[in-house]
Amino acid sequence: MRRRMATIEQPTLVTLTESAAAKIKQLQAEEPAGEAEVLRIAVQGGGCSGFQYALGFDRGPQDGDTELEAFGVSVVVDPFSAPYLAGTEIDWVEGLQAGFAINNPNVSASCGCGHSFQVEEGADPGESAAGCGSGCH
Repeated sequence: MRRRMATIEQPTLVTLTESAAAKIKQLQAEEPAGEAEVLRIAVQGGGCSGFQYALGFDRGPQDGDTELEAFGVSVVVDPFSAPYLAGTEIDWVEGLQAGFAINNPNVSASCGCGHSFQVEEGADPGESAAGCGSGCH
């Protein structure tokens, strides 16, 4: 008798909107040849809420990176950052304060500046993330 195993749908690690991909391609074209082959998305410690995002170009994937593609843009995420970014969408927003908007479902609190955030497992219950300290730029 065969037992049926339940499958668990994993969210896509990171997705880009079409407008974000178009902006990234435009920025990649301005970089020297071979220097901006992939978009690297990472989470780093720091900022006034505990973590902050790092988006930048890289020459290619490194060992252990998760590789994906969205609208013709190659994206890589390192193994440390991947759990914090699961299900994240990156958008490009036009307007007075144009820039990349990062919509991360794992965030439990963020700084008023929008550049740093907390997740449940790393949150310190004694700290309030409502304010924005000197760590915001």
